[in-house]
Amino acid sequence: MAKKAPRRTAERILEVTLELFNRFGEPNVSTTLISAELGISPGNLYYHYPAKDELINSLFERYEKALGELLGASEGVRNVEDAWFFLHSLFEIIWEYRFLYRDLNDLLSKNRMLETHFQDVLKNKTRAVRQMLAALSRHSAVTMDALEMEPTADSMVVVLTYWLSFEYVRDPRHALEPDNAQLALMRGAHHVLNLLAPYLESSQRQHLIHLTAAYSPSA
Repeated sequence: MAKKAPRRTAERILEVTLELFNRFGEPNVSTTLISAELGISPGNLYYHYPAKDELINSLFERYEKALGELLGASEGVRNVEDAWFFLHSLFEIIWEYRFLYRDLNDLLSKNRMLETHFQDVLKNKTRAVRQMLAALSRHSAVTMDALEMEPTADSMVVVLTYWLSFEYVRDPRHALEPDNAQLALMRGAHHVLNLLAPYLESSQRQHLIHLTAAYSPSA
């Protein structure tokens, strides 16, 4: 049991760090604040994570893994309801690690690993969205030619990537608080899917309207 204690401490450090980063923004959270919140000495924190970047990178690795597991489901999207839940699930992962998106430009400018890996994240998101559009087309849910698919996928990824920034600018004091999570995620999923509205088959367009009314009446 004694051998497992350091691992548990390392896990707890990441959990608390993620909570603080999400609540206050990464630039506003020092390692001193993290160790105080945990009730451990700074030396104990440094033993597990000798630099703040190591905390950020470890959290990003978790985000990247969770995202990769979900993106693989994009080819199984058959209709607008599947697309709704796929996109909502994407937003849930983004929300869980929202500090990355809240402070994205600042983080990328300071952290070379994050810069290169986030470029891969964008590529993987774009590939998955294109696969989703192709799957929707195969199942006759959308009518879209190859020339339309690429810019539409890019636009969807832009909204996915910057939606929480938009929410934050609209209401900096409250937008990224946990109580507002569900409405923020639903609004995001709705606006990403709305980019498909001109291409949706008629019954699928009507279903999108019903989904919006049922799940996000304030969207």
